Amino acid sequence: MKSSTPAPDLSSTRLEQIVDHIFATRCISRRDQQSFMRVALGETMLNPKDRALVDRVFEALRRGMLRVVD
Repeated sequence: MKSSTPAPDLSSTRLEQIVDHIFATRCISRRDQQSFMRVALGETMLNPKDRALVDRVFEALRRGMLRVVD
């Protein structure tokens, strides 16, 4: 019998991994930023969960909770 569970969205999974790494280190490197932007902007439309992840990163940057490093 075939499972009715949808396949995981790889871009969503990748975005979540990038955001987890950013918050674990409390900084965003140029490489993190490039990966983040490539995944976030690669989607024509973000689902609500992904949009919340993007907003979380931008809000943390705005509040100074993340350091930007090269």
